[in-house]
Formats: sequence, structure tokens, C-alpha cells
Amino acid sequence: MAKSSRKIVIMKEDSSIIGYDTILSDVIGLLESARKTSARAINAIITSAYWEIGRRIVEFEQEGEKRAEYGIELLKRLSADLTARFGRGYSERNLEQMRLFYLEWPISQTLSAKSDQIASAMRFPLPWSHYVKLLRVKEPEARRFYEAEALHGGWSVRQLERQISTKFYERALLSKNKAAMLKKGAEPFPEDSVMPEEEIKDPFVLEFLGLKDEYSENDLEEALIHKLESFLLELGGDFAFIGRQRRLRIGDEWYRVDLLFFHRRLRCLVVIDLKLGKFTHADAGQMHLYLNYAREHWTHADENPPVGLILCAQKDEAVARYALEGLTNKVLAAEYRMVLPDEKILAAELERTRRMLEERRLGARR
Repeated sequence: MAKSSRKIVIMKEDSSIIGYDTILSDVIGLLESARKTSARAINAIITSAYWEIGRRIVEFEQEGEKRAEYGIELLKRLSADLTARFGRGYSERNLEQMRLFYLEWPISQTLSAKSDQIASAMRFPLPWSHYVKLLRVKEPEARRFYEAEALHGGWSVRQLERQISTKFYERALLSKNKAAMLKKGAEPFPEDSVMPEEEIKDPFVLEFLGLKDEYSENDLEEALIHKLESFLLELGGDFAFIGRQRRLRIGDEWYRVDLLFFHRRLRCLVVIDLKLGKFTHADAGQMHLYLNYAREHWTHADENPPVGLILCAQKDEAVARYALEGLTNKVLAAEYRMVLPDEKILAAELERTRRMLEERRLGARR
């Protein structure tokens, strides 16, 4: 009996494997990573196949004048036959988008061989739905900018559509640091060097609020909360809404924080203060007060110190510089606009930025 009991005890001990949770976590991580990678690979291969369809349509049309004449008829017949064979997704409009996709994204045709299918697919790392949106962008440089930002920013198709429709590229060129924004569109920032200045826009465009010429700070806040989804898309994909009108008591005084967000990549709270008028040094002092309190009472042990954002209608760069530099807390000031500037201003800003970057590049070679 004692021998039998001893065996039972041993079995119970063996069933609890030391370090099992670690290996289980590792295996789960590997499988989840593999699933995500396979999903991305499938998307890339499908997108590559659509590019190949576009190539074949274009080459068929280019073989002679007669074929070019019945190009529309070709799309109609292809649409009917492919839909009958494969189902939805092959309308005449979709086939025309594949044709344009081939024309607007030229790559080496040697990569189109079956043996190089994966290499060809890797040229198109975004899902097909993203490229459909990008086809609407006529300016090649703007299109490349959006493609790069969507890739390393992990934008959803809705985020991409939002950024295109609100002319994020042009607004980036209006930023006070245009050169940095242009470089950001071409090269992803390393994960360990993300700065608040890089993650928070300036200016913001809040045309979706629909506010008229006269409104109060309360009206502005109410409109932002009512259009919270649009405001989150304008802020960027890494912002999460925490709350509004968060109360804090310092000494015998009560204060309220207008809006409170959390930024996933920065791993910190972002306190937003809304101002109807011009930025002043007093605004910086008030935000400094909020951040000291937030760091002590609202910040978790594994989070970085909070960041303050003063969202104002007008900002003098010199006043902002002297008011914000040297603070122990990170405080930023950004303008908001209810409409975009004139297209001529945007074009002039773009040309000036191009010349500046070219002069710097030539100077570095000398």
C-alpha cells in the first residue's frame, strides 16, 4: 500500500513541470507570429497576382491597334469569366484598378517568373485594399510617402483613407520641421528612438468637427468627443482615449484636464489642454503643474513620464521656444486649423523644402 501511494505522489510531482509556463508562452508566441507572418505573405502574394493580371492586360492591349480598340470589351469578358470561376472581386472596375496598379508600380518583370513569386510578392508589403486607396493619389511623391508611412506606421485602410482625404502629406510639409517629416516618409524610425516630437503632429486639421467661426472651448471639447473616432485617426494610430475633464486637487484648488490619452509606443499618458486663442507662457506653466501631478498620481510604475500637449489656435515659435525649453516635463504646443491652407501655399512650401534638402545634400558631399 505504501509503495502504491509513493507512485501516486511521484506522478503528481511529475505532472507539474518546472518552467512549463515559460515554454508554453514561447510556443504560443511562435505560433501567433507564424500566423501573422503567413497572413502578411498571403496578402503580398495576392497583391502580386493582381499586379501580374494588370501586366497581362496592358501587354495584351499593346500588341496592336485592334486590341487597344476593344480594351473595354476585354475587361468586360474577363470580368464575366473570372467571376463565374472565382466569385466576387473581379468586376470591370477592379480589373481596371489592377491594370493601373501595374502601370503605376513598375517593377522588374524578371521577378514575375513562378520561381521568384515570393520575391515578387515582397515588393508589395501592403494589402491590396491599401493600394486601391493609393491609386487615388496622383502625385508620385505623395503616393510614395503614404505607402511608406502606412507600412511602418501599421495604418489600417481606414487610417490611410483618412490621411489621404485630409492631405496629411501636404500638412506634413507645412510642419515646422518639414525635413524631418519628409525623411519620416522614406525611412522608419527605430523602435527605441521614438520621441514625442515625432509622434505628435503640428498642425492638426480638425475640419471634421464642422464648427463655425465662433465657438467656446467647451464647444471644441464637446465636438472632439462627439467625433472621437475621427480625432483619434487625426492624432495617430497609437493614441488611446482615457478620459475627459479629469479632476485633480492641488492644495486647496481644483483643476480639470481637458483630455487624457495614452500613447502605446511612447508608453506614457498624454495630457491635452485646449486653447481657443494664442499660446502664452502661462499655458506652459499650467501644463507643467498638470504633468507634475499626473506623474505622481496617475502614472504606473512601468510607464514613462507623461507628456503635455497644448492645442491652440495660434502659436508664436519664439514664445513657444522660450516657454517650453528647459522644463523638467516634456510639454509641446501645436496649432489646430479648421480648414487646409490654399493649394498654392502647399506647392510653394514643397518646393522650398526640396531646395533646402538638395542644398544640404550637395553641401555634405563637399
